Parts: sequence; C-alpha cells; structure tokens
Amino acid sequence: MADPDLADLARVVREGVGRLNWRMRAERGGESTLVLAVLSRLHRAGTQTPKEVSDGEKIQPQSLTRVLAAMERDGLVSRRPDPDDRRRSLLDITQSGLAALRSYSERRERWLAAAMAETLTETEQELLRLAAKVMMQLADS
Repeated sequence: MADPDLADLARVVREGVGRLNWRMRAERGGESTLVLAVLSRLHRAGTQTPKEVSDGEKIQPQSLTRVLAAMERDGLVSRRPDPDDRRRSLLDITQSGLAALRSYSERRERWLAAAMAETLTETEQELLRLAAKVMMQLADS
C-alpha cells in the first residue's frame, strides 16, 4: 500500500493535470479533439495505417473513417496505397496538417503563458518550472 501522503499527492497531481488539460483543450478553437489527436499521432509516429491510428487512439475504425475522409479532403493528411498490402492505405500528415497542429499548439501555449503571467508569482513560476521537469521524469519512468 502506498504511503498515505504520496497517495494524497498523487490524487492532487492527477486532478491538477486533468483540470489543466481540460482547460487547455478549451483553447483548441474549431478543431475537433479527434482531428488533433490524429495529426499529433502522425506527426510523432510518422506514417501509419488507419488501423494503427484507431488502435493507438483507442477508437473504433468505423469512427475514424469519416474523420479521415474529411481530413484528406481538407488537405491535413494524405493517403496512399500500402506497397506491401494494396488493401491497406498509409496515412501521412501534410504541410497543412503540420501548420494546423503548430497553430493549435501555439494558441494553447500563448494562453498558458498569459495565464501563468497573470496568476503566478515569480517564485510560483520557478516552482512550476521544476514541477514540469519532475512530471516529465515521471512520464518517462
């Protein structure tokens, strides 16, 4: 059983990260969460099949079909036949998709920087800088 103080800290950190995540998602503008998740996955992982995207995002392939068609129509992703299996297709993020993903990230980062400047003291900003490093360390563990 975990130390009660650590269990309480884990709960508070989980709640804080969750609330901040929801608040930052509210800054996404008109893009859907699924579109941004697909763009982010293709940017990070590179070329993937629709099945790999749906498995990675934990959604049904059927739920992804219309979204991918719209993303392809809007020029955010490109689709080409898989040379190893012509029944499958391969998806890549396009330059327009990268631009949309960058814009989304920049909007969120601008909001977060402004919120930190308005809300936090210099000491709290420095503590947050340290906490961010620790959270990255935990995420990589």
